[in-house]
Amino acid sequence: MHHESEYRPLADTDILVSPVSLGCWPIAGMTSLDVNDTDSLATLEAAVANGVNFLDTAYCYGANGESERLIARALGHRRDEIVIATKGGIHWDAEGKQVLDGRPDTLRRECEESLKRLQTDRVELLYLHGPDPATPVAESAGALKELMEEGKTRCIGVSNLQIEQLEEFHAVCPIAAFQPPYNMLQRQIEKDTLPWCREHGVSVMVYWPLLKGLLAGKLPRDHVFQPRDGRAKYPMFQGDEWHKNQDFVDRLREIAQEVGKTISQVVVNWTVHQPGITAALCGAKRAHQIEETAGAMGWRLDVGQLAKIDMALEERGEPVVKPAV
Repeated sequence: MHHESEYRPLADTDILVSPVSLGCWPIAGMTSLDVNDTDSLATLEAAVANGVNFLDTAYCYGANGESERLIARALGHRRDEIVIATKGGIHWDAEGKQVLDGRPDTLRRECEESLKRLQTDRVELLYLHGPDPATPVAESAGALKELMEEGKTRCIGVSNLQIEQLEEFHAVCPIAAFQPPYNMLQRQIEKDTLPWCREHGVSVMVYWPLLKGLLAGKLPRDHVFQPRDGRAKYPMFQGDEWHKNQDFVDRLREIAQEVGKTISQVVVNWTVHQPGITAALCGAKRAHQIEETAGAMGWRLDVGQLAKIDMALEERGEPVVKPAV
């Protein structure tokens, strides 16, 4: 099951990435339950075995860089077969809270530490993980451009920026990739950042394609979230929104049965074939999870199936996606 023919160029580089990317946050074990090294290493190996060559990690994925270290352990011997994206600009403080820090010195230090953990001399893609309110975006951009010029990364990306920030960053350092949330029920980028990226030749790598598992079709209507499960605070997992979403997933289930695929595969296939989308970041902590998602490659929904999805989306109506404050 290899899908090299589907690999897509990363912006204007000669780097080719699989449209399904392995999101390496779950293996860090920070918020995912029941994570262990044996399963995490098997997940990384299964990704590559199933045609996924694109791994997305970050400096802060794990209290001590567990995600990056696991990638080196599992796939270090296959370094030239994989495309690694990592991110800098977010770390954990002593109390375990996230800190945004986009200062040039910090970005350089985190990049160099990430490279040591990954046991490599360069990554293919280095992102600014998020804008630091205390540091002008242009300053962060300048620091990342220097790292690229030194060969520590092949190209530069940004995550979670608004259009004005994209413009400001791009004026200093060319942006190769943008990473926002996007899925069937969260499509805001179609109105603002996605057209900008298409106009500027920027690859778009989306996270939450399965909307925190909601669109995987595996949460029953009577599902009770565990106390540590952060999803319960989102309106989409509560009350009327929850039932509307379950009705929508039931429609997707019918389409999946018709195509002979799982609901996740239908959703990810739809996502990576939306205009301007280069790849979908699909998190996994078990081999079978990335094996399933990799099955979204190698085929396409037909016109009739796409029309049914459009109709189901229209019936679903505009969802409430913001978490309750």
